[in-house]
Amino acid sequence: MENTTYDVIVIGAGPVGENVADRVVRGGLTAAVVERELVGGECSYWACMPTKALLHSATALRAARRLPGAREAVTGDLDAAAVLRRRDSFASDWKDDGQVSWLESAGIALYRGQGRFASARVVEVTGADGAVTSITARHAVVVATGSSALLPDVTGLREAAPWTSREAAAASEVPGRLAVLGGGVVASEMATAFAGLGSAVTVLARDGLLSRAEPFAGERVAQSLREAGVSVRLDAEAASVSRDGDGTVHITLTDGEQVEADELLVAIGRTPNTRDIGLDRIGLKPGVWLTVDDTLWVVGEDGEPVGDGWLYAAGDVNRRALLTHQGKYQARAVGDVIVARARGEAADDRPWGRHVATADERAVPQVVFTDPEVASVGLTAAAAEAAGLRIRVIDYDLAAVAGAALHADGYQGHARMVVDEDRKVIVGFTLVGPDVAELLHAATIAVVGEVPLDRLWHAVPAFPTVSEVWLRLLEAYGR
Repeated sequence: MENTTYDVIVIGAGPVGENVADRVVRGGLTAAVVERELVGGECSYWACMPTKALLHSATALRAARRLPGAREAVTGDLDAAAVLRRRDSFASDWKDDGQVSWLESAGIALYRGQGRFASARVVEVTGADGAVTSITARHAVVVATGSSALLPDVTGLREAAPWTSREAAAASEVPGRLAVLGGGVVASEMATAFAGLGSAVTVLARDGLLSRAEPFAGERVAQSLREAGVSVRLDAEAASVSRDGDGTVHITLTDGEQVEADELLVAIGRTPNTRDIGLDRIGLKPGVWLTVDDTLWVVGEDGEPVGDGWLYAAGDVNRRALLTHQGKYQARAVGDVIVARARGEAADDRPWGRHVATADERAVPQVVFTDPEVASVGLTAAAAEAAGLRIRVIDYDLAAVAGAALHADGYQGHARMVVDEDRKVIVGFTLVGPDVAELLHAATIAVVGEVPLDRLWHAVPAFPTVSEVWLRLLEAYGR
């Protein structure tokens, strides 16, 4: 069995793995990536891009109908088939030729197949034909295998062949009736998408909608879904599931009520893709999330690097923040770390600690592309209090901002600013309303940069834009 050596091996060629490999190659090292499915990963084919394509056409139609003049120009309903075709284009028709071409142009070697550790720094790749290739890393192996949808232990669920986020994102037809088990981001977005496409949607959310966000976010999304005809059932839990001969799915709830649907989407969480990568051969337990330090070294319970520090993990698999943009941020950081250590430099010997990932705990931005959108960064008020901060919460009605009134008739939205009173800086910011996603980066800069409120007074928002909410929040806070 031939053995080829590279400076760095990356297991997983999703956006995280691609960015790790690109970063180390730009730093002068050689790199290989191992991928068992499509180069480009979950985000490109079954998550970020195709799901937003499913959502955006209905969002644009709703926006037009909210604006006099444009409303009168709308003469038909959404063309679901056209939406699915557009979605297909954003998923590259589930072909990765373009991504493979990019790897080649970047000088990154690609090994297709299932990658498994054989020993420290050695990865065996089993191809589709069963042939095994062994590759060795001089400096580092990075696990970037991501996560998969979690299926709970509900009687009959697996036998009923439910949808996960993958099947929902790649659906070839719009089901007449769709039940959604879960109340998080995926559940909320796909309920929004399929309701817009014409499905009769029922959401079964045991713990409420968007329970990790500020409470008003989930409340407004639930209200909007109901106004769109979605049945939103809070505190609903599935006891058993079955699918009969004609394809109908029957969900029996713990209170005995039955819900019927043509398809059932399960969106209750994620599980790490570490079960079949040979972790047991390097002293780790298969199927677990990999714990890392801020340089993305995989560490043991004692906080020390596993082995002699050759093993890293980036993206979903380390459970720090299960978001593509955070995974790519980690990828850039770990790529710089590996290059620095290969050169014998200190891992964080750069201005602003660029070689470490520090934004994963208290400065994570996220957008939920529901109607209305939910955009947030940093801590919720409850999380800030739990962290022991002395805070002040400032709320403002977005509808009272001139730019919002111009944006759409009957605009409804809400903004919340969470201030650390001891340091006089913003530690959390949440916006709910149409098109608030594009306002989020300003808040992210304020939180990450720890910009004092006295300085923010001099960041003057343009009039008339929705960004004027910054001025209104500062006025509400006072000097």
